[in-house]
Amino acid sequence: MIRALTLTLIFAAAACAPSAARLSGTELEGHDAPDFTLTDAMTGETVALSSLRGSVVALAFLYTRCPDVCPLTAAQFRAAQKQLDQDAARVRFVAVSVDPDGDTPAAVKAFSDAHDLKDNWRYLIGPRAQLEGVWAAYGVGAFAAPTGPRVDHNDAIYLIDTKGRERELVHSDIALKDLVADLRLLLHAP
Repeated sequence: MIRALTLTLIFAAAACAPSAARLSGTELEGHDAPDFTLTDAMTGETVALSSLRGSVVALAFLYTRCPDVCPLTAAQFRAAQKQLDQDAARVRFVAVSVDPDGDTPAAVKAFSDAHDLKDNWRYLIGPRAQLEGVWAAYGVGAFAAPTGPRVDHNDAIYLIDTKGRERELVHSDIALKDLVADLRLLLHAP
């Protein structure tokens, strides 16, 4: 009888305990994010992903001439920065180019200015061979479209925690409230 009562109390307490917060996208295993080193098109600085540890990183794959998902992702990043308020200082928004021919420093500056992205924003470029290695490490396909300057690519956005671990995969259509909540959750994750 006492054992049954004890088990009932344990199960009741567990049922009433708050559940661990869950991320809204596809949760990842928490392995170290593949490191890479590219050039920040805005500053000319060499940036290694591992140098951003201590901050949460939202990592996207974009190109400046993109007519659809890239401007949407940029708008999401800017809106998230605004909603994060003071927490925004601890989040780095990073784009890796999927168009090494078109993403010149001038094009990146124009794209960044058009989307009001400047604080905690990095747009990384490099030679095609170097970028292809990054794309492969993150499962991003980037292919020149058969016509025009368009690049077909998937719109993966990786959220990486402060320890450099891949925690979540989302896409450009993530609800802003979910993106902001996930970034805040990762800021306070163990």
